[in-house]
Amino acid sequence: MKSQTIEGELTIYTAATEKQSLMNFLDTDSELELNLSQVSEMDTAGLQILILMKNEARRQGKVLRYVMHSKPVLEILEMTNVTTSFGDQIILT
Repeated sequence: MKSQTIEGELTIYTAATEKQSLMNFLDTDSELELNLSQVSEMDTAGLQILILMKNEARRQGKVLRYVMHSKPVLEILEMTNVTTSFGDQIILT
């Protein structure tokens, strides 16, 4: 299993760069883990990237897990009511 951490913002200002980086990451293995603990800010553009990544992983028959959700990530997931939609375990600290 290959793992990667997103650091900093996952917002409209970083979406294009992050999307390309994450799409490249998706090509590296069939089982992937994306650590979200270092995401300092996230908006709906960031959420769209996470949704896109999950859908693309499923389309390719790959497993993609989101782990270690930071507070900004959890806030956006809760605000948009998609906390359980990804199927990843969320541990509240």
